[in-house]
Amino acid sequence: MRIPWELIASFAVGLALICLTGYLLLVPMKLLWRLLAGGVLGALALLLVNAVGALFGFTVSVNPFTAMAVGFLGMPGAVLVVVLQLLL
Repeated sequence: MRIPWELIASFAVGLALICLTGYLLLVPMKLLWRLLAGGVLGALALLLVNAVGALFGFTVSVNPFTAMAVGFLGMPGAVLVVVLQLLL
């Protein structure tokens, strides 16, 4: 029994399309999880800033924008949010 080459080629193309679709769906999910984790860690960092700042009468509002800024930018983001709070 002989398998036609068209059948083998169509299976190869189908497998390649499935792999490509899986990759395209997986990459945005990694980015989404990374942003979510950064936002949670940013909120925790801002809560720590608020705990220390409460000793000096200074607080920073914790909202999704500031948490994501701190989570995305890290320590420079925390400094940026604190400086903006002091200036505004």
